[in-house]
Formats: sequence, C-alpha cells, structure tokens
Amino acid sequence: MEERFLHLEERRVQLEQRRLELEREHEFRMFGVFAQMLSILKEGSGAAPGPAAPMPWQGLGLAPDYPRGARMPQGPEQMSGVFSELSDPGTKHLQGSAYLSNRGNDIKFKRGVTEEYIEAYFADKYDEDENPNGIINFGISENKLCFDLLSKRLTQSDMHHIEPPLLQYSGWRGHMFLREEMARFLTYYCKAPTPLKPENVTLFNGCISVFSGLATVLCDPGEALMIPTPFYGEISKSIYLYGNVQLVFAHLDSKITETNTRPFQLTVEKLEMALQGARSEGVRVKGLILINPQNPLGDIYSQGELLEYLEFAKRHELHIILDELYMLSVFDESATFHSVLSMDRLPDPQRTHVMWGTSKDFGVSGIRFGALYTENRDVSSAVAKLYFFHGISGITQYQMAQLLRDRDWINQVYLPTNHSRLKAAHTYITDELKTLGIPFLNRNSGLYIWIDLRRYLHMDTFEEELLLCRRFLDNKVLLSCGKGFQCFEPGWFRLVFTDKIHRLRLGMQRIRQALGQQAQELHQKLSVPRQLPEQEGRADGTEEAVFVPRQQGPMGVTKTRDLFGLHHQQTRSSAWMQKGSLEQLTPEQPGALDVLNKLADKQ
Repeated sequence: MEERFLHLEERRVQLEQRRLELEREHEFRMFGVFAQMLSILKEGSGAAPGPAAPMPWQGLGLAPDYPRGARMPQGPEQMSGVFSELSDPGTKHLQGSAYLSNRGNDIKFKRGVTEEYIEAYFADKYDEDENPNGIINFGISENKLCFDLLSKRLTQSDMHHIEPPLLQYSGWRGHMFLREEMARFLTYYCKAPTPLKPENVTLFNGCISVFSGLATVLCDPGEALMIPTPFYGEISKSIYLYGNVQLVFAHLDSKITETNTRPFQLTVEKLEMALQGARSEGVRVKGLILINPQNPLGDIYSQGELLEYLEFAKRHELHIILDELYMLSVFDESATFHSVLSMDRLPDPQRTHVMWGTSKDFGVSGIRFGALYTENRDVSSAVAKLYFFHGISGITQYQMAQLLRDRDWINQVYLPTNHSRLKAAHTYITDELKTLGIPFLNRNSGLYIWIDLRRYLHMDTFEEELLLCRRFLDNKVLLSCGKGFQCFEPGWFRLVFTDKIHRLRLGMQRIRQALGQQAQELHQKLSVPRQLPEQEGRADGTEEAVFVPRQQGPMGVTKTRDLFGLHHQQTRSSAWMQKGSLEQLTPEQPGALDVLNKLADKQ
C-alpha cells in the first residue's frame, strides 16, 4: 500500500507540474493576442503598428534582450512595446529597430538565459600572464587538454598542401575525398556492421549547422521537434532562427522511483507523455532529437534503450536525429558507447539521421567541421542545397581528411593520451566536489559534470539559480546553470573540467569562495542555521552517481508523507551524510524508524 501510495503521489506531482506548464503557456498566448489587438488599435489611431508574430521568447527558453536591471514586461501593453516604436524615452531600450523587419527584430531580441554571462567571460578571459584576475571558464564545453598534441600534428608537412580544387567550390555536399574518409572513419569508430557509404555523407561547418539544416527540411514553420531536458540549449536557437521550428520538451527529473532507476532517466513513457501533450495542444511534432553521450548529463544510452527510442519514433512516424558529438570522449573502461550506426538493423533507416564533428572529441571547436550521415536521399539532397550557406573551405577539408585518415596517430597517440588526461581532470574535480559535499552525476563521458547546488538556493526558483550563477561570475568563474539547458528543477549546473590543472585548482578555489559567500548569506536569512561548505563532510557516492535525494511536492498531508518528508529533509543535511545513520532521522517522529526499516527490508 505504501509503494502504491508513493507511485500515485509521484503521478500527481507530474500532472500538477504539467498543469502549471500549460497555464504558463496559455498566459503567454493570451499576452500575444492582447499585443496584436493593441497593435491593431494603434494602427487605427495612426501609431506605428506592432508585429502580428508571436512573442520572440515563446516556447524557446529564451528572453528578450533587455539591459541588465531593466524591468521585464508584465502586461500586454509593455509586451507589445518590445517591437512597436514608443515615444516615451524612458522605454527606449525596449523598442525594436526601425531598420529591421519584424523577423529581424525577433532575431535581435532572442537571448539565451546565460548569454550575458558568456559575453562577460569573453570580455574578461583569464590569462596567467596578461589577465590573472580574469574569468575562469568552467561553462563552455571545450577540450583544452591536448593542444600540444594537436598543434604538433596540424603543423606537420602533410597538412600543408595547396592545389587548384582546394581553392574552388567543392560541390553541394563537400569534397568527395573528405566524404569518403568520413564514411571510413564512422565505419571504424562507430563499429558499423557494413561499410558506410560516402554518398550518404553531407559536410557542414559544425553540427549546429546540421541541426539548422535538418530542422528546416524536416519541419514546416511552426512545427516542432521533441527533445528530452536538460539538453544543450543552443539547439533551440539553431532550429528556430533558421526554420522557425519549435521544441517540445520531454522533462526528466532527478527523483529515483520504481521506473526511474537513475536521476534524469529517459524512458519511452516520458516520450509518449510529451508527444501526446503536444498533440493535444495542436502542435505537430515531426521528429525526436537525442544526444548520445548526453549533454549535459553525460548519460550513455545502452543498445536496448536506443532500440526502444528508435521503435518509439517508428511507431509515431517521427524522424530521429542522433547527435553523437562526444562518442570518442568516453574515458573510462566501465562505460561503453554504442553508436546507432553499430546496429545490425535500424527500425526506420529512412527517418534515422546521425551527426558527428571534431569540435569535442578532437578539441578543435575553432575548426568548424561537422558531418551528417543519412540513408534518406530526399533528406540529403534537400540539406545539400543549404551547403551554400554552411560550407567548409577546401583547405580545411583537406586538413580534416589528413587528420581522420591518420589512424595510427589517433589510436596510439591521441586517444590514449586524451582519455588519460580526461580521466585525471575528472578525478581531480570530482574529488573536490566530494570534499565540498556537492552531489553530482558520475558518468565518465563528455567534458563536463552535472552538479547539484539546490541546497545553496534560498528558494527553489530559477531566479535564485541565476543569482547564484551571477555570484560565481562575480567571483571570476563561469558555470552554466540548469535553466540554460531547460532543466525542470532549479539548482543544477554544468561544470566543464577539461582544462589545465592550475586553472582547475584556481577555478575550484573561486567556486569554494562563491559557495562560502552564498552559504553565509543563507545562514543569515534562514531561521535554521546552516553549515558552511568547509565544515561539511564528504558526499556519499556510488560508481553510478553521487546523488542526494530532495523532497519534491508539498508535505504534511498524511502521516506517511510526513515521515518521508522528514526522511528527504534529513538526508540533505551534512550530519546525515557524515554519520549515515537512520537513527539520525527519527528524533522528531518516533515511528519513523520502524517504517523506514520495513521499507529498506522490502528493497
């Protein structure tokens, strides 16, 4: 009965969260209608008309480009003023440009949640010699561990070659010599059962361009692709700004349940729920985006899970886009990556599209190179027409072909060294996180760690999360907050660990300093004193994840919920993490220990 009750309660919380989402979306739609009505009235009175297009931040997790400290619009009058020319000089910063079309203003006002912080980083980057007080980058996913290897390889004599075809147009899909090399490379490292075909390869200047191209040819304006959250947030802009394609979110949460055996686990049931919710609102979903290994979680999907997702997509006639950008950045033998291209049979090969690039696995994000592999000739022909906007220079294509065909260097020099350095940097950061008592997901892949800073928030809101993000920046370290990845729970951050050890040490010192300030502030605000990070013990952990449960939903409805609310509350305290004793949970509820022991026996 207890298990059944908990299952029903979990379902109730999910439905309540979905209801709140729908209410918020409805409010935005109503604001948009009011803005259009006011625009028509202004046009009738001789005022400059506002656009009839939807508000630029609807459904994207993006905000208008307001200056820092500006008041966000609260009603239809203020919202319509984002684009219409206002005579009040005090609101001049909210005006759209008379030099831009409605679409141009829409693009101008698109702004990611943490874009301001990233701009601050680029304006004040840390440098050991020239700017030692600059900002340490733990926020942008770049691998800086193997510059010595790459600079040596990319300056060897075989990389310096010029011939007329390299200085001329290369065709709609890229030079055939690089497409052939790309097919051989993917066949080998994705462990494809049969050789992949170069005619199925289309080259782009980065994987974001692949997303833009695919969204444009697979969806009509206003249609949608579905994606599990949290996810790499730049996908939102890449598919919207180019093709006016929306995203439908399948929200994942950190709570462990009977069906959720790990935090943020993706299941077909969650995909079904998101798809049906979108269809009930009249949104046409054309495809599913999956990132494997996942960014920012680091999850690696098993072959069984991949097959379930592919079969789900086939049932609903959805295209499935697989981003495998981090496939060679799995740095521990305990974790195994399975490419979708390694499967003997794809459930729907004509709707399965795979992308990969060199930015992450080879640490050359400044060399814009990405590739799409699809067996669908209609899709590849359509996206090839966009190559004119996303092409790669002939010289860069030649160098990439030379790099990818050097299998001896990749297997004997680069990959072993890169994996070793990734593991060492990951170990250093995770040891520091344990010392600080910060829970995190331990996945042994990618360039980042998903960390849980919820206990440092005064309230469970994204406003508080952004304030903590700003505190980190004020202490000269950049982290990416969960809202930027459309995480449903405030307080999660992505920490990129792929940098030199002296920068990692300095960055962690600054994180410790920022969290100390935050803890002190919480200590002053809250009636119950909280210990500072330096006084806390090591977080508990397993091979799978270092994770501390957190109470979700209201408390106090029933005695059973009181007991479990007490359990969740106490497991977040440092005293419990230090002593690990059930007896620590029960002084306020004498019957709690018996119930918890019985449940432990059942498990």
